[in-house]
This record gives sequence, structure tokens and C-alpha cells, in this order.
Amino acid sequence: MGTNKKRRRSKIFRWVMYAFASALVVAAVIVGDWDRIAFNFFNPEVMGEMFPEVLTIAARNTIVYTVLSFIFGLVGALVLALMKMSSIGPYRWFAVGYIELFRGLPALITLILIGFGIPIAFQNIDIPGGTTGAGVLGLSIVAAAYMAETIRAGIEAVPRGQSEAARSLGMSSGRTMFTIVLPQAFRIIIPPLTNEMVLLIKDTSLFYVLGTTPLTKELTKFARDFMIEARNATPLTVAALVYLAITLPLTWLARRLEKRGARGRAGSETGDEQKNVLAQVSKSGIDR
Repeated sequence: MGTNKKRRRSKIFRWVMYAFASALVVAAVIVGDWDRIAFNFFNPEVMGEMFPEVLTIAARNTIVYTVLSFIFGLVGALVLALMKMSSIGPYRWFAVGYIELFRGLPALITLILIGFGIPIAFQNIDIPGGTTGAGVLGLSIVAAAYMAETIRAGIEAVPRGQSEAARSLGMSSGRTMFTIVLPQAFRIIIPPLTNEMVLLIKDTSLFYVLGTTPLTKELTKFARDFMIEARNATPLTVAALVYLAITLPLTWLARRLEKRGARGRAGSETGDEQKNVLAQVSKSGIDR
């Protein structure tokens, strides 16, 4: 009886929320000035003026900045994850301090520190790429801190028997890590790494604080400048649509990979995993 009452209450609550949401939509349709909304947010003339630069410059720069930041951040994250799992104390302390620091700081402050703090403090040091290079470096530093924890979790999710089987056949700890553990760990963490790339796509909008040129603008800066020039909010709508065109396929891919990984892990057995490791070790040419 108690379970049936809870289900009824839950069903009633859902229907109340549906009715409330429907009422909000109806009120918006009735009250909204749709001609004004269409002119200010969906103006076809303003949209036409934004092309092709919104794709050939703004979207291209956004993708390039994201890919570079992700690659550099992933390399740094791998190093940090291995340092944090190291048995050497100073390595662990450095990795923990780095991760906690840059996970705790807003990405905007990190970009400002890299873009303006380093040139002021070290006047003889020039960051390659100017303000763009500083932005990529700043996002890479932040991404490395977040992805390091993801990689560490992926490594720890690999069954310990995998590495034990490899070590029992004569593989060194380093070779075991890079040929046996890491490939399996990366298969596990592909979905969260994809989500991290989506976050980096949106974080490129912070590059404006470092200054841009007409050829180095990313989507948000391009849309904001165009909005000021046109005195119309349509550029923000276009930028939002381009962002969605980039991020939605990635989020869909992340969901598919996560479901596929979950099915694979659910259907695997420890014995099969051990056989896979032994097969990989045998192929590597290790002498017993």
C-alpha cells in the first residue's frame, strides 16, 4: 500500500509540473511580442551579413583553440596522473598541489595570469603565439588539472590482475602501464574526456580578455562585436546555433560511447580479461 501511495503522489506531482510548464508556454505565446522578438533575435538580414566569416573565422578559430588546448591538456594530464600515483613523495605532492590549485581557480583568472601576469613578471619571456598562444596555454593548464583526475580514475578502474599478469611474464612497470593499463583506461574514460572537450569549446569564449584581432576572434567575441555594430541580438542567436552544431554531436557521441562501454564491462568476465592480457603480452614478444 505504501508503495502505491508513493507512486500516485509521484504521478500527481509530474502532472502538476506538466500543467505548470504548459501554462508558462501558453503565457509566453500570448504575452510575447513575437514580431519584435523575431526582428531582434532572428533577423535574416543580420544573419546573412555574418556569413561566411562566422564559419570561416569564428567557428574555425573556436575549433582550433579547443583542439590545441585539449591535446596539450591531455598530455599534461597524463603526466600529472602518473605523478599523483607515483610512490615518490615529491611527485605526488607536486601533482596534488597543481590539481587542487587549478581546479580551484576560475579559468578566467588563470587566463589573465598567463596572458598578463607572466609578461609583467618575466619581461624576457615571450609566449609563442602572442595572446592566442597565451589563451591556449591557459586553457591547457586548466584542462590538465581536470583531466588528470579523470585519467587517474580510469587507471584505477582497470582490474589489478591486468598488471599483475603482465608483470608475472616479465614486463617492466613502465611497459605494463603504457601497453596494458593505459589503453584499457582510455577506453573507459573516453566519454568523460569528450565531455571535457565540450567544456573547452565553451571556455574558448574567455579568450576575449586577452585581446583579439579580426582574424583571431572566436565565436562569442565575433558575435558580440557584430551585435554592437548591428545593434541587434541576432548574432548571439547565430553563435548559439553554431555552438550547438559543434557540441551536440560530441555529447551524442559521448552518450553512445558510455552506453557501449557499460555494455562491454557488463558482459566481460575476469577470466576473459586475463586471457586478453596474456594475449597482448605474448604479442609484445616478452620472453618468459
